[in-house]
Amino acid sequence: MSEHLTVVDHPLVQHKLTLMRDKGTSTAGFRRLLREITQLLAYEITREMPLTTTTIDTPMEEMEAPILAGKKLALVSILRAGNGMLDGVLELIPSARVGFVGLYRDEETLQPVQYYFKAPESLKDRLVIAVDPMLATGNSSAAAIDLLKEAGANNIRFLCLLAAPEGVARMKEAHPDVPIVTASLDRELNEKGYIMPGLGDAGDRMFGTK
Repeated sequence: MSEHLTVVDHPLVQHKLTLMRDKGTSTAGFRRLLREITQLLAYEITREMPLTTTTIDTPMEEMEAPILAGKKLALVSILRAGNGMLDGVLELIPSARVGFVGLYRDEETLQPVQYYFKAPESLKDRLVIAVDPMLATGNSSAAAIDLLKEAGANNIRFLCLLAAPEGVARMKEAHPDVPIVTASLDRELNEKGYIMPGLGDAGDRMFGTK
């Protein structure tokens, strides 16, 4: 993927995103929609995965057929909201290896603080997809990508539901080699660092917390 930002404008993606933005959507509905929309976004972000061939027998004859090449993809959730996107990708790619990055945002400085990091081995040989529903300030996302690169990852993509222009700019500055795939580039961040018009706090809406 060459473009730094890809906004997936598929009608199903946009329809499901509108339902997720609606504050009347239930927690259960929000989770289901997030899983469904993530599958559609994952289809886009994995479009250029390398293929090789293998010999199989169809009911009719032997053939050389395409199959994914190389080590299994690594899927890394930026906690806690990223976990809501894991299932959607894993339903498409059940063999993916899964890692977790725990970061929370200091409410005063808006800077990320790390509390957990566990990644699959051999990251340098894998396509790594980092998932987090919201790319807001971009500070947490950039910090998570820093950790993945320190662990050896060199082929990373970032998958999110919503992005703010400020977050996209921050990521491009920190990690110009990491393409971003999202369902929407929203208008701006407010003074508290929330995406506008956005959909509120993705973690709270997903897990029913406040």
